[in-house]
Amino acid sequence: MLLGGAGFIGFNIAKYLSENRDYQLTIADNFARGKEDELFTALVKKHNIKVVAGDYTDPKTFGQLDSSYDQVYMLASVVGVDNANSIPHEIIRINTALIYNTLEWIRRSKIGKALFTSTSECYAGTIDAFGYTVPTPEEVPLCIQDIGHPRFTYAVTKMLGESGFLNYSRILGFEATIVRYHNVYGPRMGFKHVIPHLVVRFRKGEEPFKVYGHDQTRAFCYITDAVMGTVLAMEQPNTNGQIYHIGTQEEISIGDLIYYAGELMKFKGTYENAPTYPGSVSRRCPDITKARTQLGFEPTVGWKQGLKQTIEWYNNYLEAGNKVYE
Repeated sequence: MLLGGAGFIGFNIAKYLSENRDYQLTIADNFARGKEDELFTALVKKHNIKVVAGDYTDPKTFGQLDSSYDQVYMLASVVGVDNANSIPHEIIRINTALIYNTLEWIRRSKIGKALFTSTSECYAGTIDAFGYTVPTPEEVPLCIQDIGHPRFTYAVTKMLGESGFLNYSRILGFEATIVRYHNVYGPRMGFKHVIPHLVVRFRKGEEPFKVYGHDQTRAFCYITDAVMGTVLAMEQPNTNGQIYHIGTQEEISIGDLIYYAGELMKFKGTYENAPTYPGSVSRRCPDITKARTQLGFEPTVGWKQGLKQTIEWYNNYLEAGNKVYE
C-alpha cells in the first residue's frame, strides 16, 4: 500500500512496482494536486491498482483501507519551500495528522513493514551551524537553526515522522525503515520545485535572468534512482530500524544547474546573481556509502542527463497547452 501514491515519487514507485513485481497494489491519496492525470489513470487501469481516495488527516478515512498489508510506503505530506513560507501552520497540521493517523492505524492493523520517506532538510541546519562533514552520513545530528522560521516547519514534521515510525515499530513489533531524499527531481513533479520553476521562468523570457543562490551547492537525484533506492530499502533484509540517505554524490552549484538549464532552453540573455530563500543552506550532499553497501544502491543517471530529460518533458507538457499546477 502506498499512502501518497499519486504524488510525484509515489506515482513512480507504483509504476515501478506494478511493472516489475507481482504485487496487488493499493494507492491511498487525497488527490490534492487535482484530478488524477492521464498517466495515473492509465497506470491504475492497466495494472488493476486499487485506489482509495480520501482525506487522511481524518482518522476515519483509514477505515476504508484493508487491515492487513505486507508493505506500507508512507509518502504523504505537504512539501515545498513556497508552501512552508506561505502556509506553515497547514504544514504542521496536515503532516502531523498524517503521521499520527498512519501510526495509530498501523497499531490496529497487521503490517509487515513500513517505510517512511523523510528529507535532507532534517539536518540542513547542522552543516552551516556546526560545519558538519560533507558528503554527510546518516548519523548526522538533526538540527533546526531557527525554530520559529516557517521555512523549517516541513523539516520539523519529518523529524517527528522519523522518531514516530522508529519508536512505534520498536514497541509494537512491526518493521520500519527511513529513507531521506536529497533533491529528487524529474518529469511530473509539479511546478513548485527549482527545475520546473526554471523552465517557466526561461519560457517567460526573464532578462536579466536572476540566479538565486548561485554559489550554493546541492546533489540532485533523478526520480528513477530515487525509486530504486526506496524499493531496495523496503525489500532488502536487515533494514529494520535503519535510516538511509537516498541521493547522489554529484555535488554541483545552483549556478551550474541554472547555466546548463539555460543552454538547454537556448537562452541568449544575461545572468544576474541574486540572494536565495532565507534559511536555505549553503551546501548539501549526502554520503550514500551505507545505501551502497547495505542495499546495493547505485545511482545511474547523471545530473546533466536527468536535467535534459526533465526539461524536455516540461517543455513538451507546456507546449501541448497544459497549465502550470502545484
